[in-house]
Amino acid sequence: MRPDTPADHTTEAERLLRTAGQYPEDREPLLLRAAAHLELAGERERATTLYDDLLAAEPGNPLLIRSLKASNLWEYGHEAEARAIIDGVRRARPEEPAPWEIVAETLEAHDELEEAEAAFSEAAGMLVLPGEETSYGLQSLLSGRHRVRRMLALPHDAWDTLADRLHTAEVPLDELHDPKRLWSLGSSDPAELQAEITRLRSELGSYRTALSRPFPVAVLHWPEPELDELLAAYPELEAEYPTYTAHLTDIEASLRELAASGTPNLGIVPATVPSYEAFAASESSTPANPALLPQYTTTLAARGRATPWPPARTAPCWCGSGRTYGDCHGAD
Repeated sequence: MRPDTPADHTTEAERLLRTAGQYPEDREPLLLRAAAHLELAGERERATTLYDDLLAAEPGNPLLIRSLKASNLWEYGHEAEARAIIDGVRRARPEEPAPWEIVAETLEAHDELEEAEAAFSEAAGMLVLPGEETSYGLQSLLSGRHRVRRMLALPHDAWDTLADRLHTAEVPLDELHDPKRLWSLGSSDPAELQAEITRLRSELGSYRTALSRPFPVAVLHWPEPELDELLAAYPELEAEYPTYTAHLTDIEASLRELAASGTPNLGIVPATVPSYEAFAASESSTPANPALLPQYTTTLAARGRATPWPPARTAPCWCGSGRTYGDCHGAD
């Protein structure tokens, strides 16, 4: 169950901090998630401390951490420091979309719309390359740029048109990002209010990439030799995995269903029997308990072990068949 109250977020942050102590090789993604939960709990100073700890340890993605730190600082009154960090991130010109999007959304959240549009456009000019497939992160960045430009009443350009084309939700981006639509929230007409609630629910699915606040939603994948070993050792789990082919089909179907519902940042985590048995022991449980599988999946995802889904159609399929995704599980 996802955390709901500030106390739940604090509890989850403490769990992640303990897990980071058990798995120091995965410290960075675990502490990032813990910091995000502390922010949601209102414990922003503790979150800043975690960001500082990460930056002091030569992290793998310092620009992402700096952008998250700036966003957090601005939320509890440290505007000048946040602006200085944002300027530094922009000068560094990150080579991935997440830091750009966090910086731009931070500016947008504090009504710096012109600067937000400029940051989104800098990122698009650097990262959106003609003729290349647009990743999920770039799609989210282009959608954010579209939203800010809509609020600034700027005319559509080629990147806005691309954002429209990539957007697959029922409500078009132009309608989704119409500033006037929020006025209807003050309406006394139940039908009008319900229509706006539907639009807002659609927006929630694509408003941020999960990398902006890294909460990956992942599905467990047992490679065939590992699944054979698992079922030989724990036949109680055969109801969960009747055949290897069914297991692969269920993975793709589950991810497509999540994507259709608007869930962002989906991933697949590879499982191994020794890792699963070690996890069961750490939870004082038996590996034969099927209720342990979702917890194992969440822990692997929190440790940064998830591979983003879907892969590009021309990339190798996630199942390991050796075929491209478009010719394998990505086929219509």
